[in-house]
Amino acid sequence: MSNHIGDPGHGNSPAAWTAVVIMLVGFTVGTVAFFFDVPWVVWASAGLVVVGLLVGWGMSKAGYGVGGAKTTAKEH
Repeated sequence: MSNHIGDPGHGNSPAAWTAVVIMLVGFTVGTVAFFFDVPWVVWASAGLVVVGLLVGWGMSKAGYGVGGAKTTAKEH
């Protein structure tokens, strides 16, 4: 990790964490469903990954992204 003044803090925001958690759940469920050969759950989990991406984008636009109005920078 870098503590440089100009470091944008890639992914260190509520929007990024929420998006990644939703997408990880989608990938995990999809992998298990693929193993047990349940195609509709595989496709539903692929949709969940897309939902995670959209949720992260929406939260970023709402101010919860890196440098957003609703997040505060934390000094380490």
